Amino acid sequence: MRLLMVAPPGAGKGTQARLLAEHYGITHISSGDLFRREVAAGTPIGRKASEYLRRGDLVPDELVLEMLGRPVVDAAARGGYVLDGFPRSRPQAEEAYRMAQPLEGVELQSVVHLEVPRLELLRRLLARARSEGRRDDDRTVIEHRLEVYDRETEPMLAFYAERGLVVDVDGDQEVPEVFEAIVGAVDALLAGLG
Repeated sequence: MRLLMVAPPGAGKGTQARLLAEHYGITHISSGDLFRREVAAGTPIGRKASEYLRRGDLVPDELVLEMLGRPVVDAAARGGYVLDGFPRSRPQAEEAYRMAQPLEGVELQSVVHLEVPRLELLRRLLARARSEGRRDDDRTVIEHRLEVYDRETEPMLAFYAERGLVVDVDGDQEVPEVFEAIVGAVDALLAGLG
């Protein structure tokens, strides 16, 4: 099972990715968590990525691919993965697809697109900023991150839709309902492909 979660910030990608990883017995790979660990450890990748993360901008493709390549291949070999936060642009998606072609059992099988209204996203992100003390979630950065998503990430969905991999799920529900909708949509898609 090889899944990708695509959704704007605050839509619940991380929560659903963790639930899906547990449900399917696969590895959850969060690019945001990996980058935050790299930054905290002061690694070369972390130092390069920190300024982009602070502004809410996308980290350059070469850094993302350098950091995620090995974890994705390793997870695929162990039974699968759910990617959370990568790829985030059509060029990243195209490069990841190109890199996966010669590797058996690495390419994505389904792309889960969570849809949540903009006002709800703002409410969730501001609440998360207060409860978790996340410095990357002040209102200016939140609005910028949502604009970056609209400009860079949402257009990427067409790349996956052309390959018949996208399942759209209403993310404006309670967590268990969203999870059940995702599992139902992914299982139906994969059954249709098999």
